[in-house]
Amino acid sequence: MKVMVGGTFDPLHDGHKKLIERSFSLAGDGGTVIVGLTTDAFAGKKSHAITPYEQRREELVAYIKSSNFSADWIIEPLSDRYGPSLNADFDALVVSEETFPVALDINRKRTERGKKKVDIHQVSCVLAEDGRWISSTRIYRGEIDRHGHLIR
Repeated sequence: MKVMVGGTFDPLHDGHKKLIERSFSLAGDGGTVIVGLTTDAFAGKKSHAITPYEQRREELVAYIKSSNFSADWIIEPLSDRYGPSLNADFDALVVSEETFPVALDINRKRTERGKKKVDIHQVSCVLAEDGRWISSTRIYRGEIDRHGHLIR
């Protein structure tokens, strides 16, 4: 199975890892995971500073390699919210609760272009100790660490 997942992954936190793990689980042995990693220009629209693309890519590669997933994988630059998902031949898209509406939009646009819809797999967001979502913004604000532990 060919699976797509995308994000800024900055910093790479437990919620991101859950998305990536689900993507590899779906792809399975002999499958492929295409990880879209936002470019600096696209990621620069966030409300906080972003680690440069190459550094984020290195951290992502290190995590994937250390996880010993059985599927093949590639990392592609993602310069907009859709990336190659509108025209590419793939089977499934893994998204968070937060990005689920984008997945619906992708399938709508694929249908308009005469492409088959893809399966959408929504992964629930990982909660921090305080019961709120782990997010990069909260980590950058110094509220929590990458694992959702409160910083006091």
